[in-house]
Amino acid sequence: MAGLVCGKKRLTESNMWFSSSVQQDNPTRSKSNSCLTSQGADDFHGPILPGLPDDVAEYCLALVPRSNFPAMGGVRKRWRLFIQSKEFITVQKLAGMLEEGLYVLVMDAEGKGSHWEVLDCFGDKHQLLRHMPGPVKAGFGVVVLNGKLLVMAGCSMINGTGLASADVYRYDSCHNSWSQLANMNVAHYDFACAEVNGMVYVVGGYGMDGESLSSADKWTLIESLCRPRWGCFACGFAGKLYVMGGRSNFTIGNSRFVDVYNPDGHTWREMKNGSVMVTANAVLGKMLSCMEWKNQRKLSIFNPEDNSWKM
Repeated sequence: MAGLVCGKKRLTESNMWFSSSVQQDNPTRSKSNSCLTSQGADDFHGPILPGLPDDVAEYCLALVPRSNFPAMGGVRKRWRLFIQSKEFITVQKLAGMLEEGLYVLVMDAEGKGSHWEVLDCFGDKHQLLRHMPGPVKAGFGVVVLNGKLLVMAGCSMINGTGLASADVYRYDSCHNSWSQLANMNVAHYDFACAEVNGMVYVVGGYGMDGESLSSADKWTLIESLCRPRWGCFACGFAGKLYVMGGRSNFTIGNSRFVDVYNPDGHTWREMKNGSVMVTANAVLGKMLSCMEWKNQRKLSIFNPEDNSWKM
C-alpha cells in the first residue's frame, strides 16, 4: 500500500508499549426480574458443561470448528469469555485444533478502498473480514497479541488533508468482529512495532503535534531512541525489542544501525551490524528473514544469538 505524506515531524520521544487487559462486564442485575438475575448468575458461575469437569468441558469446546465460534459465543456468556481468552488458545494447541491464518489487506481495483482477507495455512481464501472501523489509512502498524490482530495508528486523508491517527483497533477472529481499544498517547505513522513478552511496542515514525487523549491510559511512554527513525521495522527475540532498517537524520540512505531495547532494564543499546534496505520481513523460528530492496530474490537472515547476518 502506498504511504501518505502527512507530516514532517519525526518522532524520537514517542516510543510506547501497550498491555492488554480485558475488562469483563459485570453481570447485569434486574430488580424487576429476579428469575433472569438468577439465570444470569448461573450462566456465569455454573459449570461450563453440566456434568463434566471444567478441564474436560474446555477441551470439548476447543474441538469445535472455528466457523461455529460466533454461534457458540452466543449460547452462554462463560463460553464467550473462554473462547476470547489466552487459555482457549492453549487448550486448542493441546487438542491439535489451533488454526493459523494469514491476514492480507487487499486494495480495491480502483485503489479507493481496501478490505481484509484471511487465508488458511494452505493459501486458500478462508473468509472476508468485516469492514474495519474508521477511515482508510496508510502507514499503520499490525501486531498479533494473544491470538488477536491489532491495527494501530497510521495516516488518513480527510477532506484532502493528511492526518496522523492514534486509533487502535482489535480484530477477534473467533467472532469476526472489530473493537476499538485505548488510543495511543501520540499519533503515528510509518513506524516500527512488535510484540515482546505480551507487550506491544511502537517506535519512531512520523507524527503531528497534538495532546494526549484521556482514553490512552493503557499506553505508557518509555525511554526514547538515540536518534529519530522512520520507515523502520521491529521484531522481538529472547525478550528484547530489535528495531532495524528505515532512515535517520544521522545517516545517508538506509540506516544500518540496530537499536535493541531491554524491557527489564528499560535501556537501549546500539549495534552497528545492521541490515540493508528491507521491503518485507518475517520471523521464522529464532531467525529473522528479510527481503532486500535491491534484489527481491535474495534473503538476508539475522541470527540474534551472535548478531550475525547471512545471505
